[in-house]
Amino acid sequence: MRSALFLRTVVCASFLLACGFASAKDSYQTSGTCDGFPRLDVTVAKGLCVGLVAEHLGFARGVAAIGEDIYVLDMGGWTNKHGRLLRLNLKKGAKPEVLLSKLDMPNAIVATPDKRLLVSMVGRIVRVDPAAKDIAGSMQDVVVNLPSTGRHPLSAMVLGADGSLYINVGSATDNCESQPGKASLPCPEIAETPPRASVLHANLTSGQLPLDARTLPVHARGLRNSMALALSADGKVIAATNSRDNINVADPKLSDAALPHDTLSWLVAGADYGWPYCFDMLKASPEYVGFDCSKKTAPSRLLPAHAAPLGMLIYNGKGMPALAGHLIIGYHGYRDTGHRLVSQALNANYLPVGEPQEVVSGWQFRSGGHPMGAPVALATLDDGSIVITEDRNGTLLRLAPN
Repeated sequence: MRSALFLRTVVCASFLLACGFASAKDSYQTSGTCDGFPRLDVTVAKGLCVGLVAEHLGFARGVAAIGEDIYVLDMGGWTNKHGRLLRLNLKKGAKPEVLLSKLDMPNAIVATPDKRLLVSMVGRIVRVDPAAKDIAGSMQDVVVNLPSTGRHPLSAMVLGADGSLYINVGSATDNCESQPGKASLPCPEIAETPPRASVLHANLTSGQLPLDARTLPVHARGLRNSMALALSADGKVIAATNSRDNINVADPKLSDAALPHDTLSWLVAGADYGWPYCFDMLKASPEYVGFDCSKKTAPSRLLPAHAAPLGMLIYNGKGMPALAGHLIIGYHGYRDTGHRLVSQALNANYLPVGEPQEVVSGWQFRSGGHPMGAPVALATLDDGSIVITEDRNGTLLRLAPN
């Protein structure tokens, strides 16, 4: 575990902004109100606004809602046993209440139909009852033996109505490199159990818990780090995947700023999307020149390079009709393509039509109370608004009608 922690520390030291340590210390300066909350000075789609619900929430990552209660995970940074589970209630002043502490880098949280919470931590997923008198005592392992080493030790997840839980297993490396510009063939980590760079399928109703990740079916593979997952109305898993960095190290003729694109995929069960051998629309990666990508599966859409999607949902609320049925994606990236919220329209078959449209933009850093946006997770509340966590800024925001 020490070596794994050391590796994570080294990786984060190289990518301070992406990991959140280079947090803009400024609090938001607000002006006016947004449906009862202090209003942020950002560019928002017509008829909408963004309000500041709470700040000083630590390294805020996952968010879920049960009724009027909002649950936020403070990951506690990239160190072990500093994470917390917080509860806020908009009608009670949105003051955070600490329900659990000393959690191991909690990242994603999902509310279940029976009003429990699934929480992903390094190496496992647990279930807790937030209404229990002893919340810590209610904690039960649901999935164990998830990979916990390397560049992407955090899990994302999405829960289906039938009890199917789809779990992201990120790659251990940037592009399976053994040293800068060089990679292994075949890539050893995609042959691990479970394979890195994959999405697993866990049936939570199939038998005795916990389930062992090493025995779970692989729903799809070749997906470097699908940190944003959603389910369409017809049960298709949608994955927004963070693509590689440093492509110019392997081939100086390629632009790291423009390539590769992050991807959006309606996953086909059993498909291989090509990482680390292929990128974009099945182009051979520079470390694997001449690799035949024709047998891999192309993504459904290309997203901007380094947009870094970390959160996503299909909006089914009633408060913002212009977004009804749209896929809402948060771009967390610190480069110019990031720090915004976009909306992808879907057709009658729940497939994407047109290009993503900006919902929240103008979220770049400006001195004097305007930190760079850092959207992570999204959740729809019963009133139709969408709450958004930010890790770099430690806030909970709310997208609502203006």
